[in-house]
Amino acid sequence: MVIGAAVVLFIASFLDYFDYGSNSVDAPNSWDSLGNGIGVYMVGVIGAALIVLSRSQPQPRKVVGLDLAQFGVAATVFTAWNMFWTIIDLGQIDAGAGLILGFIASLALAAGAVASPLVPALKAPLAGAPNPQAVQPPYGAQPGQGYGYPGGPQPAFGGQQGQPQPYGAQQPGQPDPQKAAAPQAPAAGQSGEFTAFWFAVPVARQLYSEDGSQAPIAELAPGTWYLAVEQRGSALIAQTQDGRRGVLQDTSGIQRG
Repeated sequence: MVIGAAVVLFIASFLDYFDYGSNSVDAPNSWDSLGNGIGVYMVGVIGAALIVLSRSQPQPRKVVGLDLAQFGVAATVFTAWNMFWTIIDLGQIDAGAGLILGFIASLALAAGAVASPLVPALKAPLAGAPNPQAVQPPYGAQPGQGYGYPGGPQPAFGGQQGQPQPYGAQQPGQPDPQKAAAPQAPAAGQSGEFTAFWFAVPVARQLYSEDGSQAPIAELAPGTWYLAVEQRGSALIAQTQDGRRGVLQDTSGIQRG
């Protein structure tokens, strides 16, 4: 909707801005006045381009703390507002095809821009845009990459490169899974003992305090392996490289080592 309206708006900029009827005087288009061609029509087209660019990125890009799409929405609303008052204030002069078509296109453009983040049906990613769920996270690119991988070259916690270790061997700067899991009792409602395992998260997720409060104590980052030492229902008790422990409430999509 936004792209189509922007194309119509661009075409309208080359049509007659005013209509002189049967008068032999050639009617100007918006480009005969750069204030209209660039300052009004092209502002709307550029706003649409910013919205499309923002929707095509896996993560929204920001300028001075604002998303590009927000700049785009403001630009499209400005164009529609300007054209509305231009038509209202024409006086004895009739609006030409370029002004009328441009006003209709600017209304559709502004409506689509404003509705995009509000209407669920318009939030779908653009065709060909990178899908964050389909993109392989760093931890899945090559085995043995990322700090703490339980089987690849391990940098020690002080920063030195270690040697490849077989799975299950204790890595430099990492807690021993057996020691970490030893004092833990089986989770309520589960049979058997819990076996500690390494895991990585697909996206950054918060680690919350074990006392049940919603205050985050750490953030788990993709590309890093963490140790799960206990399970509580659908949640995991995870331990970071510096020994902090907390509750990982969202375990969907994690990769086990």
